[in-house]
Amino acid sequence: MQKGPVTPKGFGDILPEEAAKRRKMFAAIVPVLEKYGFVPLETPTVEFAETLLGKYGEEEKLVYQLTDKGGRKLALRYDLTVPLARFVANNLGLLKPTFSRYQIGQVFRGENPQRGRSREFTQFDFDTVGSDDYKEDAKVIATALESALAINLNESYIQINDRKIFDKLGVTQDQVRTIDKIDKIGEEAVKKMVGQDIFDKLSAEPKTERLSQIFTELEKYGFKENRDFAFNPYLARGLDYYTSTVYELKLNKEEKLTIGAGGRYDNLIGMFAGRAIPAVGFSFGIDRIVELIANN
Repeated sequence: MQKGPVTPKGFGDILPEEAAKRRKMFAAIVPVLEKYGFVPLETPTVEFAETLLGKYGEEEKLVYQLTDKGGRKLALRYDLTVPLARFVANNLGLLKPTFSRYQIGQVFRGENPQRGRSREFTQFDFDTVGSDDYKEDAKVIATALESALAINLNESYIQINDRKIFDKLGVTQDQVRTIDKIDKIGEEAVKKMVGQDIFDKLSAEPKTERLSQIFTELEKYGFKENRDFAFNPYLARGLDYYTSTVYELKLNKEEKLTIGAGGRYDNLIGMFAGRAIPAVGFSFGIDRIVELIANN
């Protein structure tokens, strides 16, 4: 029987058994990241609200905001990507010509708790900043797949798309956000909302040249198309800051829930730095991975 204070909904303790699983997972992934040249970084949990706001589109309403005793508007970090962009903009000397980092940290979202996702959860990110070369996209995706194998996700599968396809076909940002919900509300519901013609155009659209180059590079890493990765023209990733390549990692080909995701965001850091600085990255959803493994 619980006698002490309770935690707010969506926030909770991590018990020793699960904490041990998480530490073991981190210990398996970190050597893979460091092999590919990623170095550790830590950023603060609290940022000025203006740093975070205006970066997440309709998801902005989920950002936890607060005011301190001095009247300053603050916010809990929504992800680890925007704080990285702020950090790089203030430390441009690290770009020699690229900077690759990884970070493990808690993030906060004021959404309804769901399977594998509370209001406070752990992200495990790795990104490369400073290059728009398709080989950097391929390296990030290959690192994600190799990291998944390191934690015994032997059937892991990554779906890949290029957001420039939506631009080419005239798909609006609102429609992109709707398409992003396809695994949650189903294909038929999305078709009704965006129109059959958009679905038909997407299904007929071939991979972009950039995706073809990335796929060829992934084969060089030893991964195989339609076994380890595949083109998904409906993959959207609703966050506004993605500019080209986007991808989602699944536990296997049948599982719809995403256990990791990322993409290319070539404009975000420039918002802070005042100059174009391309970037690409990936984020593991550690809490969801632990839960899915336990249930499979």
